[in-house]
Amino acid sequence: MKRTLLTLFSLLLLCPARADEGMWLPSLISHRIHDMRAKGFRLTAEDIYSINKASMKDAVVLFGGGCTGELVSPEGLLLTNHHCGYGAIQRHSSVENDYLTHGFWARTRSEELPNEGLNVKFLVRMEDVTNRIAAGETAEELICKAEAEGKGYKAVVEQMYYGNQQFLFLYEQFDDVRLVAAPPSSIGKFGGDTDNWIWPRHTGDFSVFRIYAGPDNKPAAYSRDNVPYRPKKHFTISTKGVQEGDFTMIYGFPGNTQQYLLSDAVKYIAEVSDPMKIAIRTGRLDIIARAQASDPALRIHYAARHAAIANAWKKWQGEVLGLKRLNTCEKKAAAEKHFAQATGDSEVIALLREEIKRTLPYYYTRELLGETLLTLGYAYTEEEKADPLFAKREAVERALYRLAFSEYASRNTHLEPIGQFQAGVEQYGSPEAYADHIFVLAVNDPQNEELKALKAAIAALHTRILEELGTKTLRNFNSARMNELYARYVEGLRRLAAREGREGEMFPDANLTLRVAYGSVAGYEYADGEYHKPLTTLDGIIAKDDPAVYDYDIPQSLRELHASKDYGRWGIEIDGHRTVPVCFLATNHTTGGNSGSPILNAHGELVGINFDRTWRSTMSDIEFDPTICRNIAVDIRYVLLVIDRIGNAGYLIDEMTLR
Repeated sequence: MKRTLLTLFSLLLLCPARADEGMWLPSLISHRIHDMRAKGFRLTAEDIYSINKASMKDAVVLFGGGCTGELVSPEGLLLTNHHCGYGAIQRHSSVENDYLTHGFWARTRSEELPNEGLNVKFLVRMEDVTNRIAAGETAEELICKAEAEGKGYKAVVEQMYYGNQQFLFLYEQFDDVRLVAAPPSSIGKFGGDTDNWIWPRHTGDFSVFRIYAGPDNKPAAYSRDNVPYRPKKHFTISTKGVQEGDFTMIYGFPGNTQQYLLSDAVKYIAEVSDPMKIAIRTGRLDIIARAQASDPALRIHYAARHAAIANAWKKWQGEVLGLKRLNTCEKKAAAEKHFAQATGDSEVIALLREEIKRTLPYYYTRELLGETLLTLGYAYTEEEKADPLFAKREAVERALYRLAFSEYASRNTHLEPIGQFQAGVEQYGSPEAYADHIFVLAVNDPQNEELKALKAAIAALHTRILEELGTKTLRNFNSARMNELYARYVEGLRRLAAREGREGEMFPDANLTLRVAYGSVAGYEYADGEYHKPLTTLDGIIAKDDPAVYDYDIPQSLRELHASKDYGRWGIEIDGHRTVPVCFLATNHTTGGNSGSPILNAHGELVGINFDRTWRSTMSDIEFDPTICRNIAVDIRYVLLVIDRIGNAGYLIDEMTLR
């Protein structure tokens, strides 16, 4: 019976997208539009993506290289997540002007804050160039031609289905992006790491920026003479809200999924990689959290660093639980057996297994380095040391050095240790003592030859690993040879799907290119007899409010607003009492990079901003379970309430188009 069930599950894994699974290329969305319309969508494929007229793609941006944002006014006003703008907010914050704690609201355009190094990219077009490359054109030639088409144009050629298809993506990049508004962290990061990836959720995870352009509305470097960008399209905002069962669509830049991994790779992730990274990051977070609790200045200084470490740390915990709960390894193994029988290509599975076994020691060591020795800077500038805060930071940095050296020494079980590192440990008696020595050099003598030698030895090992794997990047557990074999395997899956009448329904893994996902507002059964509703409200924030805990100490103005129930047009009636919606769940397939993505209703109107998944959904990068995988969005009405009543910034709402 167990084998029969596994066979059925394996067939589901081999099948293309089911239920609301899928991250679809917008230029090919016409292949899915019939299904979208059957589920409630009321617009056309050309409304989603067009190069001939303004379409939804012209209101969506890649924000800062790792998030998504959406245009909500004809004057370049942009919404994204608070955690996507967190670094910019932190850089503008100080103990005297603590925008993280108290929020920031520019009252005039002149008060909007520039952000060096922050840019946004609009997709101009995407183009299948598989045949052109096969005919002899190089990716470099294609990129050069495309970038010559316009000012500020940036192009990249991305592989789909492990290189079975290749697409050119042409972007228009704007480099003058200014901070307009951010709620207090007790709203924008309400619940902190405790609530991260958790439902019920009550986080107002949004921030507001504005794109500036030259007088010709083209990209320009920062200048006081720049003017607000006039977009081809901005989203209308729906204040009607959502209900369970309503159609939802997400339009954004999902970063990375691994839907077609072999069972061996999944086993490595669930049993080796994730547990190792979780344990090391637990130690790093403990050190930083103690420092933050000891001093407000340290809390601000380490805020973004703590958040960056904690996000993946908690995600990996949920991923391990999800993969084990779904028996993903067993199901994939059964799916691989079925593939070999159905296609006659058992060789590609065997070759993939051999390559995974060969490369595992190198990939593991690369991940270990990435969590330990490569997290350290090995040099502190004179400017850093002149900062009065540096004296307080030294103990924290030293502790991070000691942890990194200790963890590398104890967990480096797959390859020979770095010679320079091993000699130092033997000379000073322990990894921690050697870490103390190196830390002193990094602070006082960063040009020291011994320190340079250690850095060179670490870099040499890293280079050796990349050479062994034959790849420049390690987004996934991969190597050059493995990617070749996966290309063959995935193409076999596509041919099998075509043979079974499912051609064109397999979606390529996410790779930070623009995608469409769709589904509906939906709760889920969290456990036996425990159903989680898809909507949270301001009442839940008040229930969690705790002035003694930084992440739960909401602004007094929000408490007073709840007490008065004077919510204006943002309030709703639920079960006979007046409240405000805060967050909602939907079945859209998302991953990292979708942070800040617009959640749109059946008419293409903005109803929310995506910011997270539920903890039991994090395995969806590898296996999507439609019964429990849910993305989390902040309800746009809560965003508008905070802007209007907490920030007293109704002038921003006046820019927007509300319906």
